[in-house]
Amino acid sequence: MQSFIGSNANASDNAGASAHAISSAVAELQPQPLWRLFAEFNAVPRPSKNEARAVHFVERFAASLGLPFQTDATGNVLVRKPASQGREGHPTVALQSHLDMVHQQNAGRDFEFDLYGIEMELEGDWVKARGTTLGADNGIGVAACMAVLASDLPHPPLEVLFTVDEETGMTGAKGLSAGTLQARTLLNTDSEDESELTIGCAGGVDVVAEGTYPMETGNAAAEGQALLLEVRGATGGHSGMDIHRGRANANLLLAALLRRALEAGGKLVWVDGGGLRNALPREARALVLLPAGASLSADGLSEPFRETDPALTCEVRPAVDEDAGRPVEDSFARAFVQALESTPHGVHSRTPGAPELVQTSNNLARVKLQNGHFEVACLTRGSVDAEKLSHAEAVGAPWRALGAKVHLSGDYPGWAPRPEARVVALMSECYRELFGSAPHVTACHAGLECGILGSSHPDMEMISFGPNIRGAHSPDERVQISSVGRFWRLLCRTLERL
Repeated sequence: MQSFIGSNANASDNAGASAHAISSAVAELQPQPLWRLFAEFNAVPRPSKNEARAVHFVERFAASLGLPFQTDATGNVLVRKPASQGREGHPTVALQSHLDMVHQQNAGRDFEFDLYGIEMELEGDWVKARGTTLGADNGIGVAACMAVLASDLPHPPLEVLFTVDEETGMTGAKGLSAGTLQARTLLNTDSEDESELTIGCAGGVDVVAEGTYPMETGNAAAEGQALLLEVRGATGGHSGMDIHRGRANANLLLAALLRRALEAGGKLVWVDGGGLRNALPREARALVLLPAGASLSADGLSEPFRETDPALTCEVRPAVDEDAGRPVEDSFARAFVQALESTPHGVHSRTPGAPELVQTSNNLARVKLQNGHFEVACLTRGSVDAEKLSHAEAVGAPWRALGAKVHLSGDYPGWAPRPEARVVALMSECYRELFGSAPHVTACHAGLECGILGSSHPDMEMISFGPNIRGAHSPDERVQISSVGRFWRLLCRTLERL
C-alpha cells in the first residue's frame, strides 16, 4: 500500500520533519493499519469547506488499491469494494465518515491550519494535539473506513462514503443525490464513546443576527482610560455533546463584565468573542473607555465555574496597542449588552421520559461588534423540529427588538431512533461477544449526517459508533488508544456478521 505520510507539501521543511516524526510514532500504534492511515490523513490540512486536499488524498488511496470511486459535484467521494470470497451474494453495507475537522487553538498558539498537518503527541493511553484540535473527529473514522478498504477482512459488498463539510453545515450529506447508496445498512463512524451505539440524533439550525449601530463623534482617546476586558481559559467543547455540562460561555461572561463597565460610566468600543458555531466559546474580548477615577473589576465572575472551568480567568487591564476607534452610542451600547445577556444559551428542554437526553438547546457561539457593524451567531439544536425552530425564533427575538436582521439557515433534520432495526440487535450481540457486557443504545444531542442520509435513503437502517474521543471541538481533543482497538474489533466483527 502506498504511503502518504509527509504529503503536506505546503509545510516548511522543519515543520514537515517534526510532523513526520510525530506521525511516525502514532503510526506504530496498534491496530497499525488504522493508526498509520490516521497519521497520514492528519498530515493533510482539511478545514471545512476547503477539503480539496483531503478529497484528493482519498481518491489517490482508492486508485492505489485499484478500487472504483466517484466524486460528486459537492466533493463527496464514494468508493466501492467487492465482497470478499464467499460473500458475493450478501446485501451491500455502507460505511460513512466525514473528511473535514473543526479548527480551534489555544490563545497564544499561532498555528496555520490551512498550511500544516496536525502536530500530535502521545500521553499515556491517549493521542492529543499540541494546543489545537486533533481531528480524531472524524479522522479516526476516516482511517477506519480506509483500513477496511485496504484489508483482506471478510465482508459483504461495500460502499464507503467520505463526505465533506459536516462541521459547518453538513452540505456534503445534503448534496448527496437520493439513491446514490444502494446499501440497506449504513455504519456511521462519527460517535465518541466506545460503550455506546447511537441510533438517533438532533437536528440543527443556524441563527445569525446582524445590523449596524450608531457611533459617537469626537476623539475616543479623550473619553477616558482604555481598558481591555478579556475572558479566556474556558473549557469549551462540543456545542451538542457538552451543552448540558454547565460550562462557562465566554461571550456571556464578557457581557456581564460589559454591563459593569457601562454602569460605571464606561463606553463600549468593540467586542470580539467566540468562534465556530459548533464549539462552546472559550475566549472573548472587548475594549471599553472608562472615565477618569472610575474603577472596574471582574471579581466573582468565574466563581460559579470553579469545577467545570478550572482554568477560566476574567480580567480587566489597560489596553496596550489596541485600536480604540469611535465608541458606540451609549443607549445602543446598553441595549446591545442587554440583548446579549438575554440570548438563550444552554439546555432549553430535555426529552420527556428520558431526562438524561437533551431535546433542545442553543449555543451562543460568536459575537462581533466593530466599526459600525455587529454580528451574533448561534446554533440551535433539537430532536423535535417544531420545538427546535420555535426556540431558534426565541433566540433571535432580543436581536429583532434591537433592530437587527435575523436569519435562520442551514436547517437539517434530526434522526429518529429505530431500536427495532436488525443492525441494532446484531451490533449489540457482537459487542457482548467481544467485551462481555451490553452496549448503551442511545440517541445523542450532536448532529450526525444520518438524519440527512436517512431522509434521502428512507429504507436504510443506520447506526453510529466510534472510540472514546474527549474534548472534541476544543484544543483539549484527544482519543483513547485502547478504545480505538476495541472500536476496530467491533467494526470488523460487525462486517463479518453482516
